[in-house]
Amino acid sequence: MGAQLRVYKRRIKSVTATKKITKAMEMIAASRIVKAQRQVAASTPYATELTRAVTAVATGSNTNHPLTTEAENPVRAAVLLITSDRGLAGGYSANAIKAAERLTERLRGEGKEVDAYIVGRKGVSYYGFRERTVTQSWTGFTDSPTYADAKKVADPLIAAVQKDSAEGGVDELHIVFTEFISMLTQTPVANRLLPLSLDAATSAATAAGAERSGTKGEILPLFDFEPSAEDVLDALLPRYVESRIYNALLQAAASKHAATRRAMKSATDNAGELIKSLTRLANAARQAEITQEISEIVGGSSALADATAGSDK
Repeated sequence: MGAQLRVYKRRIKSVTATKKITKAMEMIAASRIVKAQRQVAASTPYATELTRAVTAVATGSNTNHPLTTEAENPVRAAVLLITSDRGLAGGYSANAIKAAERLTERLRGEGKEVDAYIVGRKGVSYYGFRERTVTQSWTGFTDSPTYADAKKVADPLIAAVQKDSAEGGVDELHIVFTEFISMLTQTPVANRLLPLSLDAATSAATAAGAERSGTKGEILPLFDFEPSAEDVLDALLPRYVESRIYNALLQAAASKHAATRRAMKSATDNAGELIKSLTRLANAARQAEITQEISEIVGGSSALADATAGSDK
């Protein structure tokens, strides 16, 4: 019985140490969420205004720019998947991967080849384990991305869009990431970045302008373009892609920290419940050991009394 009690005590000590670690990780994730939320809030207005500018150029001119014009027969699409470099975040990376899988299946169902671009070690490991081809991958910055990281990701994607599909280029660019809605809700989303959908972009720009100005609607202004609308699009659209990817990286980082906080809180609570359960078992084992010792003492005392009585006769 003493050996069983020692086992319970070792397990309680081990779970208590784990509980301290998960509690510390929960607090660290909570502190990082605040910074990530601020970065998302700071990057969103820039991305919105850049979208408005690109939309204004595209709708205010008759230029058929390759980055805003639908291909007649699209045959290849690029999918950028944003996951995490580390685990301990519940189903955060798994949910994003599932969303990318659904998008890939839909694109292939439309007869398009899919080039995978992956951000985060979890996504790279998933594709590597299944021996799937990854066109390009990036790791090491998912917890705290910078604009330089976004530019590093965007450059090969923009180059692929600008190439002809016969030369290994792509006709469409999609991005899959986890959108940060609140501390409790993070949703994987799949958006098409290029070609820019002018109807959707115009609606979003109008809604953003109305929200900012407090009016029911806003008409995009008319512009004269120098040296030409095509040159302006050449300059604006790479910035548009970079800003959108940067915003997606920031939202994904905030979502990952929120998922980590939630997972670590659940782990801490479970460790507390396990400690209570093990403590009850240890107390029961101790009680049984004490009872057994008392029984042995009483039995030994009775035997000694009987032996003494027999010798007196």
